[in-house]
This record gives sequence, C-alpha cells and structure tokens, in this order.
Amino acid sequence: MPDIIQLLPDAVANQIAAGEVVQRPASAVKELIENAIDAGADKIQLILRDAGKSLIQVIDNGCGMSLTDARMCFERHATSKIRKAEDLFAIRTMGFRGEAMASIAAIAQVELKTRRHEDELGTCIIIEGSEVISQEACSANTGTSISIKNLFYNTPARRNFLKSNPVEMRHIIDEFQRVALANPQVFLTMHHEGQEVYHLPGAALKQRIIHLFGNNYNQRLVPVEEETTIINLRGFVGKPEFARKTRGEQFFFVNNRFIKDNYLNHAVLTAFQELLPDETFPLYVLFIDIDPAKIDINVHPTKTEIKYQDEKSIYAIIRSAVKRSLGKYNITPTLDFDQENSIGHLITQKPFEEIVQPSIAFNPNFNPFAPEKKAGDREPSFSHSSNDHRTAIPRNWDTLYEISKKEENLQHEMHEEQSIPVNEQDITKSSEKQFFQVHNRYILSQIKSGFMLINQQAAHERILYERYLHQLENHSGVSQQSLFPQSVTLNSADFELLRELLPDIKALGFDIREFGRNTVVVDGIPADITNANEHELLEQLLEGFKNNLAVLKLDKRDNLARSLARNAALKAGVKLNMEEMNQLVDQLFACQMPNLALNGKPVISTFTLNELAERFEK
Repeated sequence: MPDIIQLLPDAVANQIAAGEVVQRPASAVKELIENAIDAGADKIQLILRDAGKSLIQVIDNGCGMSLTDARMCFERHATSKIRKAEDLFAIRTMGFRGEAMASIAAIAQVELKTRRHEDELGTCIIIEGSEVISQEACSANTGTSISIKNLFYNTPARRNFLKSNPVEMRHIIDEFQRVALANPQVFLTMHHEGQEVYHLPGAALKQRIIHLFGNNYNQRLVPVEEETTIINLRGFVGKPEFARKTRGEQFFFVNNRFIKDNYLNHAVLTAFQELLPDETFPLYVLFIDIDPAKIDINVHPTKTEIKYQDEKSIYAIIRSAVKRSLGKYNITPTLDFDQENSIGHLITQKPFEEIVQPSIAFNPNFNPFAPEKKAGDREPSFSHSSNDHRTAIPRNWDTLYEISKKEENLQHEMHEEQSIPVNEQDITKSSEKQFFQVHNRYILSQIKSGFMLINQQAAHERILYERYLHQLENHSGVSQQSLFPQSVTLNSADFELLRELLPDIKALGFDIREFGRNTVVVDGIPADITNANEHELLEQLLEGFKNNLAVLKLDKRDNLARSLARNAALKAGVKLNMEEMNQLVDQLFACQMPNLALNGKPVISTFTLNELAERFEK
C-alpha cells in the first residue's frame, strides 16, 4: 500500500493559513498598518475602494526593505521580530509570526514597492495567488507602499460570504480606530472612494480620542493613571452621565496591543458601581504596560486574548485606579471639607473673630389671635398678663368648613360634567369601557371575571413596533417636516451604519440627507413622534440598533422597528386622560400579539374575583 501522507504545496498551505489571518478586508488592513508601525513609520495612509474588496493600499514612510527582505517577507514564518523561542516572551511589536504577508499574497493580487533610506532605487514585486509574477528595481519613495487588489479573487466561496460594503467598512473603521488609539503619535489618514474619512495628526492621547469620536468628548473624559510594581496603568474613562447602551467605545491595550478581556472589563464596571444607569456601559481607553515575560500573547490566532500570571492583582489595581480617578475629579460624592470647594468657602470668607451674631427685636407678648384694631380703638397695653392670649378665641373659624364644602361641590360638579356623555354612542362606550390609571404606569379595567392591568409603556411599544414593521414592508411612513432642519454630526462608524440603514430609515418617515463628512441634515421625522430632538432621536435609534444587533441578533428591519418603538413609546409616569387610555387599549387589542411585550414579558395581567376573594379571606 503506497504512502498517503504528503506535504501540502506552499500555495495551499498559505490559503489555509489565510483563513485564520485574513477573515475579511479589515483583517488585512490591521496587519498592514501594524507592519508599517513596526517599521518605524510616523505617517501612514490608508486608501480603500469598494470597502477593501477591490483595493487596500497602505503607504508609510518607515525604514523600507532591501531587495532580499522584500522577497522574503512573502514566505511563510519569515519575520524580523524573533530569532529564538525565548524571544516569544519579550515581544513588544505587533506582527511576529510571519504569516500575514504570505496569507494575504495567497488570496489576492499584491503589488509591493519599497525603498530604504540608504538605497537609490527601490524594489517592486507583483504576486498573484502566492506566485511571483515580477520582481524588478523601480523608483520609489522612502518607506513601503503595498496594494492588495481583488481580495479572495481565487477563493470565490470566501468572497461570497463577505457582507455589504457598509458592514465591511464598519469593521475596517473598528480596526483603524484601535490602531490609531494605540499609536496617537502617528499621523494617520483614511480615504474611501476618493473621500477622506479620517485625518488624524500626531497628538496626545486625549486629542486622538477627540479627533476619532468628536469634539463633544472633550468634556466627557476623566484621566486615569497608576504606577505599581506589577503594571503601569494610564488612559481615560468617560463620565457616568455619558454612558451608552452599547459597549462600542471600550478599549483595553496591553503593551499597545488591543485585547478583549471580560475579566478586566468587569473590573472597570465594578468601579462605576451605583454611578451608571441600568444597562449602560461607560467609555474607557486604558493602556496597561507590563513585563512581556509575565504575559502570553500567543494564545489566540488574532492575538486579541492574553494570559496573565497574576490577573487578580491586575483586576484590583484597575478597579481601584478607576474608582480613585472618579472620586478625584468629583464624579463620586465626597465629604472632604478641606478641599477648595468645601461648604465653608461657600458661607463666608471672614475670620471667625470678625463674625458678629445677628440681633433680632421681637414682642414677647404678641398675640396672633387678637382681633384686628379698628379706628377709635385704643392701643393695646403690654402690661396684660401672659394668660390673655390663651383666652383669645379666633373669629370666623367656621368659614373654613364652608370654603372646603364649596370646593368639594365644585369638584363634584366638574366630575359630573366630565362624565356626562355627549351622545348615545358615547353612553354605550363609556358604560362598556371604564379605565383607571394606577401611578401613571398601569391602566386598570374591569372585566367580567375580575379586572386586568395593562403596562402602558409595554403596550405602546408593541403598538408602535407592529406599525413600524408595516411601514418598513410597504414604505408607507409619513414624515413631519421640521421648521428648522437640524444638522447632526456622527462619528465615522455611526455614519457608515446610518448610510447602510438610510433606505429603511426613510421608509419609517425620516427625511435625511448627507451633508459633508460624517454629517447629515434631518429635514423631517416620523409624523407620530412629537416633541422630539432630532439629534437625540437619531443617536438613540442607532444606539438601540447596535445594542439589539449585539444581544438579539435580529434582522435589519425588525431591529429598526424595535429600536424606534422603544425610543418613541410612552414612558412610565406619563398621565393619560380617559380618551387616551381608550385609544391605547383599542390599538393594543388590534395588534397581532397584544399580550407580548418586546422583551418577551406579558403586557396584560388579569386578576379574577376568586383570586381576590382568596386574598381577603387569608
């Protein structure tokens, strides 16, 4: 029997490795930018077409490569970062396995131009599907320019699994933001379809956060800094009042490498305990500097997970440092009266010996029940005994009961006027449906077997949800034009998400148009939403959509309808009149699923007479 085990060809092995390294265009962007940073570049350009599917080009001004290095970088496990096994425990660079370039070259058409500072001519290499097409000397700028064209062109099954351009663009923006935050000193730009998406000059970390997420973040950041023998911690956390319902803006970096760690995330959330509203998450950008020998970064293919030798101590340090920063910058309550803003400085600035006790003149024999003095009456004498005021009887006290009785009669007449039906139809309707609002939260109605309680907020959410679903399917949403159109500026990730959802958002009744970089103009909102701020409504819609996408994995239309319904519904505590309660209940029972709220809990609870009897008998 012949031998059946054979070595795979390099081209096939590279395509298999590409499944771990390059999952989508964003993965290639991450690898190329990190290689540029490892090359010492302080200026990096990213150029994209078709959300990276047609072109990904990264241009840097790093150290460049020689003729031999340019050819060797496309070989498997070829790297300049490590020489022996011990180097794995002292890694401070990003790429070190030597698989990225080989994997990318296996599933794309790659063109590399590079030149070192000391060389007169550079090198140009063209590779397609791991096969070198040409290699020659060329004129090139100092540094490296690499172009990846037609990603997954030779693996159509992988290309078919890619998402739409807006979705892939959001993933690229996520990777770009992580690299930009980890390297604020590097000048970074991103262009997509000829338009500049990011222009990030080298700056301090706080300025980099503001450039990435918007100028309004300048007032939201609280600095965190802690130095210990185990780790050095630095960065920023967001103020509690600006917490969001999604986890989007949460970044942990260990030795400038982005990681995902639920354990350390819990440490930050614990520091915010009792400061955050329910189901909200704070912003944080935290950097941990630690001895590379005390961590293992080679535990996950994408290198986003790390193992620590002493993770409990790191947890405690992060928790205490964040909590101390929140208290230091007056986010948490304090009882330190020695601070400059203590209560003593709010009272007086005078020395104690100059403070004079106020004096008050008063009549100790004043009788508040004494009759009013009339013309011709003599002045009262202050020589009366102290018992005089006890015998004084106030006059006209019985008129208080008359006033109270008049108010009761007036309220009774008003109640009768409100309860008098206008016509026979209203008489029938009023006699059949009598609703009462309990604590402005629940609607109570009598039924034959007892009574029922309706959660007014959950009921309105159900009504709006089914209405918005119908509008999305039929594009029948009605828009109410704004008197003054509002411009709304979003961060790049939210702007790309809005562009993806724009046709469906317009079907709901929004009138929105793009207006420059990361900015839209809202000319109208759905007609059934009143007294709403366009900016807040749009941000809440996008936040709800992202939250539902992360938790419930809903399709696009269902997610949009659910998010808008929750934002536009009546909230608990809103007082309703009889007509509004009738209308709400009528619309609820016209729904397809009136008894089920959007969170899966019941909208209506019924109580029978037997249950009431048993309760009172007990």
